[in-house]
Amino acid sequence: MSPSPYDVLVVGGAGVDTVVRVERLEVPPGDSLHVPPVYDYVAHTGNGVALGWHALGLTTKFIDFLGDDPQGHAVLAAYAGHGLDFSHVVSPHGTPRGVNLVDAQGRRFSFYDSRHPADLRLPRAFYLPHLERARHVHLSIVGHNRDLYEDLHRLGVTSSTDLHDWDGVNPHHRTYALASDYVFMSAAAVHDRLPEVLHGIVDEGRARFVVATDGADGCHVLVRGEAEVRHFPAVRPERPVVDSNGAGDAFVTAFLHAHFEGRPVEECVLAGSVSGAFACGAAGTHTEFIDLPGLRAACARAQTAAE
Repeated sequence: MSPSPYDVLVVGGAGVDTVVRVERLEVPPGDSLHVPPVYDYVAHTGNGVALGWHALGLTTKFIDFLGDDPQGHAVLAAYAGHGLDFSHVVSPHGTPRGVNLVDAQGRRFSFYDSRHPADLRLPRAFYLPHLERARHVHLSIVGHNRDLYEDLHRLGVTSSTDLHDWDGVNPHHRTYALASDYVFMSAAAVHDRLPEVLHGIVDEGRARFVVATDGADGCHVLVRGEAEVRHFPAVRPERPVVDSNGAGDAFVTAFLHAHFEGRPVEECVLAGSVSGAFACGAAGTHTEFIDLPGLRAACARAQTAAE
């Protein structure tokens, strides 16, 4: 009997974030500053997508490089606690880390280390058996997974990616943008060129749709075959915004969960927006994930409020 398939496979993007809470995202005068307690969180984008889908009830597999170090051990312990199915290859370069500054309004600025060299790749013998069991694959833009696309396209498995704050030019992100079926990104770095960048992704690549999230201004969606980029407003958060870490990952998981159910774009956007807003109500990175009953109830309340 062949192994049971995965609803979703997430490739790359596990690490540890150190979150520092500051009053403003600027360097103050002097050479030191007292801040609230500093905490480490198991985090990074693949972590958020995998745990988000796991919380929504999808059969989720997560694979990545991980260091044999205290941070790697913390990641493994966290996934064991969540019951997340995770497999890894030991990286001699250690576990990726980030430092996130979060201001009083919940906005953040992140510093990610670049410990993995550009030529690092996940071994094909490691990832291919997982790929062959997956109904859908999400690739974080970590570089070491970029060779998977050839097998993905050969197998006919759909893929997604999140380009984060891509400037529309960087060739590293462009590889993922043009090779994925569902593309997400932030509008932060391309506001004045947004239609051009979104059309470029669809026209030059294989994307069935591309979504650019825009914080409190909602999101912008371009669907293949449609001429215009559509704008959707954000939903009103149901609890105070304290930390935007993980909001984009939460948006992606709920949007695609609705898409996998065959929902129209409008309902996918609503699900993503509700999930992203929920994530902003928890301090730290990926500390709370909305479950499916919670998502459905919050979407219903948001629809009622909008009528």
